[in-house]
Amino acid sequence: MIPAMLLLAYQVIVLLSLLVFAGILLFNLFELSRLPDLSGDSPSLPTVSILVPARNEEAGIEACVLSLLGQNYPSYELIVLDDASSDATPDILRRIEASAGAVSAGVRLRVVQGKPLPEGWHGKAWACQQLGEIAEGELLLFTDADTRHEPDALRRAVEALRQSGADMLTLTPYQEMQGFWEKLVIPLVYFILLCYLPLRLVRTSRSPAFCSAIGQFMLFRRGAYRRIGGHGAVRADIVEDVWLCKAVKQAGCTVAVFNGIDAVSCRMYRTPGDIIRGFSKNLFAGLGYHTAGLFILVALTLAFHVLPYGFLAAALLQAEFSLPFFFMPLFQVILAIICRALIALRFRQPIAYALLHAFSQITLAAIALNSFAIARFGKGPQWKGRTYRFNG
Repeated sequence: MIPAMLLLAYQVIVLLSLLVFAGILLFNLFELSRLPDLSGDSPSLPTVSILVPARNEEAGIEACVLSLLGQNYPSYELIVLDDASSDATPDILRRIEASAGAVSAGVRLRVVQGKPLPEGWHGKAWACQQLGEIAEGELLLFTDADTRHEPDALRRAVEALRQSGADMLTLTPYQEMQGFWEKLVIPLVYFILLCYLPLRLVRTSRSPAFCSAIGQFMLFRRGAYRRIGGHGAVRADIVEDVWLCKAVKQAGCTVAVFNGIDAVSCRMYRTPGDIIRGFSKNLFAGLGYHTAGLFILVALTLAFHVLPYGFLAAALLQAEFSLPFFFMPLFQVILAIICRALIALRFRQPIAYALLHAFSQITLAAIALNSFAIARFGKGPQWKGRTYRFNG
């Protein structure tokens, strides 16, 4: 039996922590501005290179490229790099390239073949580095091959970059979700981002500890990208987007984050297997391969979002409706569900899945442990035919 004072102290700590997270969330929902709407004449617009690395992307590459060819922007080039795809991606790209003139007059589309992966590089970083080296624009937009862009997405993003004065801009795209497991797990990306990281500090603090970037859409000023050495700065980092943000801030540049759900969409993963492989590739790596950090994350995830349900169940079974045993856990559960629901409303996610918040957190903890196991004891995470070696 847990001593009453110890139980009360534990419940107070958990409740206060959840209240802090809720406060951070409310602040972030206010802070995270949508991209500016365009009205009247825009100032002189810089040239932009849109850069798309593609490896085995047959499911979404055509929709992505066509949406980029349809941008309402006066001066940009589109370069797609085929990174040794083994599916129909190269055929689709060749067909679009051959008909690009009919699709969008005046837009320069280039499809290039990626070079072999050198030692010490991860695949996406190497593909983006090659793209950055051949890009000619004043601004460089790196975007994933599974994204789709509204016609005014580029113009609005460039205007946001201009207004913010930032050197790097990233968006929170609309995450397309169709299957049960997608709707269960993928919303946690924004839950973690908005509940644990004060986004204003990404923009205002010089510390690289406050970093956020989503690789689905990252817009750089050419000078800032060159200053950090391009993707060479993150050649060995699997979670290259966040580490790019760190490199930019360490170079004395600034980063801005905008809400882009009405401009860019992405279907991150399509199957339960993809979800497990994708998150397993990124979770342990995103913690810098720190074993203690991963197990602390798992323990806190269970304490904040799962154990309150256990206390409630035990209280009901024992008919003990005390403050620390029932009412405080009940408030913890309600608070977490409200946070999840607020995020669902802002980012157009299925709100009913907020009621499965504990289940989603259990799934996240299991994937985190799997991420640790395959990195420490296995061959390393696998993604699109490549094995990512453990670098911790």
